[in-house]
Amino acid sequence: MSQSSATRISIQNSKTGKKEAFFPLDSEHVTMYVCGPTVYNRVHFGNARPAVIFDTFFRLLTLHFPKVTYARNITDIDDKINNAAAEAGVDISDIANKYTLAYQQDMSALHNLIPTIQPKATDHIEEIIHIITELVNRGHAYEADGHVLFNVPSMAGYGQLSNRKVEDMIAGARVEVASYKKDPMDFVLWKPSSSNLPGWESPWGYGRPGWHIECTAMINKHLGETIDIHGGGADLIFPHHENELAQGKCCHGHDVEYVRYWMHNNMININGEKMSKSLGNFLTVEELLAKYPGEQLRFALLGAHYRSVQNFSDELLAQSKRALDKFYTLLRDTYDVEPIPPEDLREMAVARALADDMNSPEALAAMHQLATRIFKCEDPSELAELKGEFVASAKLLGILNHDPEEWFKLSNDSSISEEDIDALLMERVEAKNSRNYARSDEIREYLDSQGVAIQDTREGTRWQLK
Repeated sequence: MSQSSATRISIQNSKTGKKEAFFPLDSEHVTMYVCGPTVYNRVHFGNARPAVIFDTFFRLLTLHFPKVTYARNITDIDDKINNAAAEAGVDISDIANKYTLAYQQDMSALHNLIPTIQPKATDHIEEIIHIITELVNRGHAYEADGHVLFNVPSMAGYGQLSNRKVEDMIAGARVEVASYKKDPMDFVLWKPSSSNLPGWESPWGYGRPGWHIECTAMINKHLGETIDIHGGGADLIFPHHENELAQGKCCHGHDVEYVRYWMHNNMININGEKMSKSLGNFLTVEELLAKYPGEQLRFALLGAHYRSVQNFSDELLAQSKRALDKFYTLLRDTYDVEPIPPEDLREMAVARALADDMNSPEALAAMHQLATRIFKCEDPSELAELKGEFVASAKLLGILNHDPEEWFKLSNDSSISEEDIDALLMERVEAKNSRNYARSDEIREYLDSQGVAIQDTREGTRWQLK
């Protein structure tokens, strides 16, 4: 089964700056690579945005295509890791392993699926050395002062992804000035290591890879010379993805198409300001998960289009909770509802919104509209259909993963405890049974003042936070 002809996926291709219909190289198998973290510390909340965005896109691709290979790498060799290990007085691998596990736990708490492949840079040294050798042999790289560098002028069209001229990039970019470079824009593929740093034997001596080469090596090994989609944050367009593109096109000796569609998510601001340690608004995923359910954070991240700057705020989190409370209230009555089949879901409003360049705000709006229709529907046959669409659409977005009762307890941020709520509700039942309606009303009013709404149903009294 290939992509539905009725609803096709479109992508804003960063390379062309245009929205394009998505046609994979192989209609039976889509390949997608997304840049993951450098594991030297707990990741900041900005790292969660590409993970959630491309996880949702992965779900959409899986809905349309029979096979999707999604790779998200781990950079476990880097000077930041070396410095963190030196400061902690531990082995470099201890730091990398500790924060790789922490990252995976954080992403799981945000209800991201496990990518098909999670390759680590240090597991691909042989492939890295092979690609560097090919670049040297083909005249695109050279050895100098123990380093191997990519020679930027050797590639016609360098700058095509970031749409910049080389002279402009030199003026304002992160360019390392070094005497051994033939050109100021040349970048490191391999560098020497001292005895106290990680390193591997190579044709150029004991050393370690540069940052950019690892992704090209992992893509080539696991996904092929050409991949369908490459994703990541907009801050990676230059120099990282520009350099990746140069390596990927030049290492095979022909004008290979390295990536067919580039997708980049924008940054996150905190209460209208850029997130930074100096401003005191630097938030880690771990810190936020200690205060909010992961699903609430995920919902908030989906609330802005991935290409726009997202303003993350307390109000956004409150809106996300109110929306999820509404959806979970509805979900209480859908236990026995079967989700609609994939071929039907592809043509429904939520899936169509995501197919239009991952328009997640429109997809969430469609969920609200669907919920309203369900609340108002009185026809049993139509109601079952709508609920089936609702459940399937929620799964596509990666939300509504909890039992409703579990959710309302999990998201309880009231000062009143869950035990106190349950005790008061039992007292209210006893008051009603003894016709003490004044006490019953008093308990309802007190709970309301604590942000707890109660609902009397045939099955008993239910409560939720407002």
